[in-house]
Amino acid sequence: MDLANPAEPQLRPRTFIAALATLAATACAVLAFALYQAAAVDPYTQVVLALDGDPGQGGRLFRINCAGCHGLAAQGLVGPDLHGVTDRKSDAQLVQQVVSGKTPPMPRFELEPQDMADLIRHLHQLHVRPAPAVS
Repeated sequence: MDLANPAEPQLRPRTFIAALATLAATACAVLAFALYQAAAVDPYTQVVLALDGDPGQGGRLFRINCAGCHGLAAQGLVGPDLHGVTDRKSDAQLVQQVVSGKTPPMPRFELEPQDMADLIRHLHQLHVRPAPAVS
């Protein structure tokens, strides 16, 4: 090996393979962590996700508990517009958002599992924002 020329051709494949192995190991670690996080859903959320929600009952709960900040039509007031929220967040993330109040000024809510399932089902009904009224 010529010490004056460290970039000899026989070293390049080894360096490339080592870098590729490091990249693959890092990708596997990130994937394993993501899968672990997805599987680490708390028992309350597991119960909620196993239930069938009633969107009508969820709408009633929404009007009582959520409309003050999100608006009667979920258009957003103090809280954000919730139309399409189920396209941006998983049901498990929505449950965690509601029970933890992760983003202030959202308060924490403690709902019975069936009530939470109903609320989540109602949120699935909010895909399209209603057109503004024409006067």
